[in-house]
Amino acid sequence: MIWLDVLVQGILLGGLYALFAAGLSLVFGIMRLVNLAHGDLIVFAAFAILLITATFGLNPFLAALIAAPLMFAAGWALQRFVLNRVLGKDILPPLLCTFGLSVALQNGMLEAFSADSQRLSVGPLESASIDLGPVTVGTLPLLTFASAVAAIFVLNRIFYTTALGRAFRAVSDDPTTASLMGLDPKSVFAIATGLAMVIVTLAALYLGVRANFDPSIGPARLLYAFQAVIIGGLGSLWGTLAGGAIIGVAQTFGAQINPEWQILAGHIAFLIVLLIRPRGLFPRAVD
Repeated sequence: MIWLDVLVQGILLGGLYALFAAGLSLVFGIMRLVNLAHGDLIVFAAFAILLITATFGLNPFLAALIAAPLMFAAGWALQRFVLNRVLGKDILPPLLCTFGLSVALQNGMLEAFSADSQRLSVGPLESASIDLGPVTVGTLPLLTFASAVAAIFVLNRIFYTTALGRAFRAVSDDPTTASLMGLDPKSVFAIATGLAMVIVTLAALYLGVRANFDPSIGPARLLYAFQAVIIGGLGSLWGTLAGGAIIGVAQTFGAQINPEWQILAGHIAFLIVLLIRPRGLFPRAVD
């Protein structure tokens, strides 16, 4: 039974990694942009939720509802006024730009919030659990996984069943032709990044209530997000959930064997999948 419990806990942990990866996957799938500041934006959103919580005395879940539209606006402005200027056939300018943004965010958060670890408190929910017979699962990890599934489901519905989704697909496939049909690719890209920042806020909420965070942990979150995206297949939103689950299961199995192997086991699982399926498990065709 212990290994069944390890498996379940790993899958639930994968929900958090899927939330880390979903926004990154959405942005890459639409505009082929690799955002090296993605992990730092997750930490920035966590600090924003913490600041709202401390200022207004709100529950972190309510604070996240306030932070989400603010992060949407920040993402929209970032893409509209900064990242759109460096998009093109050459991938180096966006990489350099987002790397610089990562450095600026880390140092800005360090100045504003210090290097001390912080955490979002949700009271009894942190230790609540549900007995499922063979295994007992934490309510918070279960809620995290359910939120990841719901977020990816909503993103897919937006992407494939709405006018906005058709605009996303059009500018992704051929921005020049889309612009001739009346779409403004730069505006569509800005909306996509704003939407990704809403998912980032959700990821930040669960990061903050499940673990301590500080200004320096962004790159590690980015690494987990990258691995989940690549395992699942570049541009595949449901693939990020599978990728997150694989990393989570590998880490929990590694930790069960030896606590020092937890992070290493996740990296090994990533390399194995990459060797077997270089384009990931569910690759989306890209030009």
